[in-house]
Amino acid sequence: MASAWKRRWRVALTLCSVSVTKIPLRRFTARVLPIDEQGRVLLLHGFDPARPELRFWFTIGGAVEDGETLQEAAARELYEEVGIRAGVEEFTGPHAEALIEFEWGQYAFTQDQSFFAIRVDDAVVSFDHMEQIEKDTTTEYRWWSSEELESTAEVVHPADLTTILRKIAEADQAR
Repeated sequence: MASAWKRRWRVALTLCSVSVTKIPLRRFTARVLPIDEQGRVLLLHGFDPARPELRFWFTIGGAVEDGETLQEAAARELYEEVGIRAGVEEFTGPHAEALIEFEWGQYAFTQDQSFFAIRVDDAVVSFDHMEQIEKDTTTEYRWWSSEELESTAEVVHPADLTTILRKIAEADQAR
């Protein structure tokens, strides 16, 4: 009797340890870097629902929808994620582009991302227009200076964000 129980237990453990395949998803995204009058960038803080213990800061943005330009996606995502309205002509960039791969929830993303900047003054941030999954996995927002980003021990995506911000500042000074 004990050996039959042990055998069932081993089978149950084996079944529980089978890895789950993530759903592959390829997308093109517009990432938005709202920059305030003090030169700080607005970032969101959240987590992957599959690994809620791992928290990180990330840029605003998301996938381009059918028929949208990258700038149109940037404007839509800025409003949906933080409640800031802007016209497509207000964005500058792209200031950086990258191809990344990462997992989030049940998905394995391959993502082309383009980073756009927008100057905002006295912006009021609101999560009211986020999709429910975004509300559930976004915990807060914060305005970060480049110096704070360079010295933080917290995880920030993308890792080269301060380089992108310097590039934006240099482009602003050249105007």
